[in-house]
Amino acid sequence: MAYYIYLLASRKHGTLYLGVTNNLVRRGHEHRTKAVEGFTARYGVDKLVWFEIYDDVATAIAREKELKKWRRDWKTRLIEEQNPGWIDLYLKLTWLWIPGPRQAARPGMTNRTRAIRRRRHG
Repeated sequence: MAYYIYLLASRKHGTLYLGVTNNLVRRGHEHRTKAVEGFTARYGVDKLVWFEIYDDVATAIAREKELKKWRRDWKTRLIEEQNPGWIDLYLKLTWLWIPGPRQAARPGMTNRTRAIRRRRHG
């Protein structure tokens, strides 16, 4: 089973939230829909801007605790090394991501899905 350490942001250089989960898509959905009351719902922190994957929960939790001690500018640098535009990676993890004209179709995408997406975007 995979475990994820993730950083959410309200916007570029906005409020940050660090968490750990074993299901990044489900947890991202919970943050986006404000399914759980708390920090992220109160401050609108719902854009997945960075994550790491680990094979065991102990390592993931240890890494999360390490990152929680980091200064904000270190976390910002960590995000910008992998995601300089602070794009919402949740969209790439789900089928909400619509390929642009220069992006290849997703593996397993059917011809019908490609046609629907082409109609949406001209």
